[in-house]
Amino acid sequence: MDFEFSEEQKMFREAIRNFARTEIAPLVDEAEKNEAFPVQLFPRMGELGYMCISYPAEYGGAGMGEMEECIEWEEISQVSAAINGCLMVQSGIATSAIMKHGNEALKQKYLVPAIKGGKIAAFGLTEPNAGSDVTGIESTARREGNKYIINGSKLYTTNGMICDFVLIAAYTDKSQGHRGISIFLLDKDTPGFSRNKVHKFCYRASDTGEFAFDNCAVPEENLIGEEGRGFYYLMETLDLGRISHAASRVGVAQAAFEAALDYAQQRIQFGRPIATFQANAFKLARMALEIESARWLTYRAAWLHDQGKPCTKEASMAKLLASEVYQRVAVEAVQLYGGAAVYEDSVINRHYRDSYLGRITEGTSEIQELIIARQIGIRDIR
Repeated sequence: MDFEFSEEQKMFREAIRNFARTEIAPLVDEAEKNEAFPVQLFPRMGELGYMCISYPAEYGGAGMGEMEECIEWEEISQVSAAINGCLMVQSGIATSAIMKHGNEALKQKYLVPAIKGGKIAAFGLTEPNAGSDVTGIESTARREGNKYIINGSKLYTTNGMICDFVLIAAYTDKSQGHRGISIFLLDKDTPGFSRNKVHKFCYRASDTGEFAFDNCAVPEENLIGEEGRGFYYLMETLDLGRISHAASRVGVAQAAFEAALDYAQQRIQFGRPIATFQANAFKLARMALEIESARWLTYRAAWLHDQGKPCTKEASMAKLLASEVYQRVAVEAVQLYGGAAVYEDSVINRHYRDSYLGRITEGTSEIQELIIARQIGIRDIR
């Protein structure tokens, strides 16, 4: 593995960094205050070629790899992890199954506009009784002639209130267990489809909704790939999703660290900056150490993926480490800020709130530990 980005990657990083800091950063405060994602970012990023950059050029993508995706998500998350989360869903789980397994008509009608930012995508998986256990979903899709009738509900869906279409995991044959799960594309205008906004204490700039499906009829051509293969399509996305989430957490941890370092160098107590007190200097040194460790593990996992090598263990390690590093950095940043961190509009207040979500989404920390344990050879875990 080369420990330097290529010249093209460096240029891409600089372009994304400039875009994030000049066009996304000015939108963050209002988006957080209003709990509303700035939807104008989708067409703007599509115009610049920043959406779905790993998809082939024939559909409007840039044909890049996971290394470049990590660069993008790290840089944007330094400005806002919540905004970045909506963009990651559009570029990943909400469209990847269409890219890999959808028919050409679906690609032209939904995928190409999504890559251009003209349509917004979501993915509905989590339900009241299903999260880490994907097979626990209760949504169903019953075939009737040339249509499927979908019933059920979904929770915690990113892009839920702003999406133009949603991919849904539902059982077409419950008796087959995970082999009976299929994925469907449902248009927002489908009769029987309803949604409600979810208000969160964290990630307020991210759009989140909950869905209900009441006899929603979707045409048979909106089945993604083959019936009964949905679980396997989901599994295909896990490594990439965890690497991308790790990159996002590295970026936002870096932002929290830089804010804490800047504050500690300016805040004067007992006649000198609080950063010069050994207890605080060591806190900051530990933050820098852990962020850099998470960054290298994340890019190592991305590199393995781009080389076509197994990376399940490394992807889970990166996701676990980066999400927990972000939380530790946020907690220590609060301690350095002291009373200044309790104000609602404090950037550290936001980091403190946002930092917990990384340990829950894209597989909890406990799920990552389970995967890692199995990858190192421990099988009968109960």
